[in-house]
Amino acid sequence: MNYPNLILSKLPKVGTTIFSVMSKLAAEHKAINLSQGFPDFNCDEELVSLVNKHMAAGHNQYAPMPGLPGLREVLAKKTEDLYKAKYDSETEITITSGATQAIFTAITAVVREGDEVIIFEPAYDCYQPAIELNGGKTIYLQLKAPGYYIEWEEVKKVISHRTKMIIINTPHNPTGSIMSAEDMKQLEKLVKGTDIIIISDEVYEHIIFDNNVHQSVARFPKLAERSFIISSFGKTFHTTGWKMGYCVAPKNLMTEFRKVHQFLVFSANTPIQHALTEYLHDKNNYITLGKFYQDKRDYFISGIKNPKFTFTPARGTYFQLLDYKALSKEKDTDFAVKITKEFGLASIPVSAFYHENTDNKVLRFCFAKKEETLDKAIEILNKI
Repeated sequence: MNYPNLILSKLPKVGTTIFSVMSKLAAEHKAINLSQGFPDFNCDEELVSLVNKHMAAGHNQYAPMPGLPGLREVLAKKTEDLYKAKYDSETEITITSGATQAIFTAITAVVREGDEVIIFEPAYDCYQPAIELNGGKTIYLQLKAPGYYIEWEEVKKVISHRTKMIIINTPHNPTGSIMSAEDMKQLEKLVKGTDIIIISDEVYEHIIFDNNVHQSVARFPKLAERSFIISSFGKTFHTTGWKMGYCVAPKNLMTEFRKVHQFLVFSANTPIQHALTEYLHDKNNYITLGKFYQDKRDYFISGIKNPKFTFTPARGTYFQLLDYKALSKEKDTDFAVKITKEFGLASIPVSAFYHENTDNKVLRFCFAKKEETLDKAIEILNKI
């Protein structure tokens, strides 16, 4: 059937995400899926029990637009305990339907036609489309491999009167790098005296390794006063399918955020909010997460004996990059497909996180998996 061309696409270059492509390929070839970033183990039974309890108690209708007051209060206390930053739970914290929704909402609330937004590549793939849909222009800067750090002098050169926003991500997906306190001070210095807004994507805030400390922008008052901080319950509690997150921001920014939020989703899942309110009272449910995932990272990389894969251990997130230059000259997209089809192991080619053709011959593997899954993946990697 022929259809009339009724619309001109607002995202003409956007197709199916690489995560969906590789997961579909993994399913078709019965491959071990270390591509998409989700655990293959269950979340805490206590958390599921709490959700069931609140469903049975009748907490199944709309929550207040910004989220349950009790949940926002416990998050305000958590933020103060961790980062010594005080946020008003009534006016400065909003519960969202996942971190991606929070990022889209923050961009939509601020970015206007012609505004420029700086992002750092490799970058998570939801930033640029949201900027484009809101009429903004994405300014791309590349992190410096192999450490994947920001070169602040380069940032300084691209800031102009049109720069409306800078998006940072720490711990960083896909590279597993982290930003330091010095990085935050450099950012603070660059935006001083400007109207530039920061989005700080901190969804892996509790997944940080080797005695490093997460440098939230909340720790830096002059940054915090111009920042949306985005966090994820799904990443923290192994419940990515629940699509629950939250945003913290000063009142003037949050007021604009909520104007968009109320017409985008209005409110997030009610019984899960009730469950999280109870679950968050026990700090051990999140402060031990770094050790939990560091053990998994160490288990994964200690098993890789193939000398043709090289790597620097991830400093955060549950992703590990592997460099295969010594193994093949194939482009990373081709090599990722090849090892999925021929060896039964799916990964993500890191070039997918760049807007232009970039091929550093690096693949991203998710180690948020059971040991038996990691054992099978390690066996394959050592055979390639």
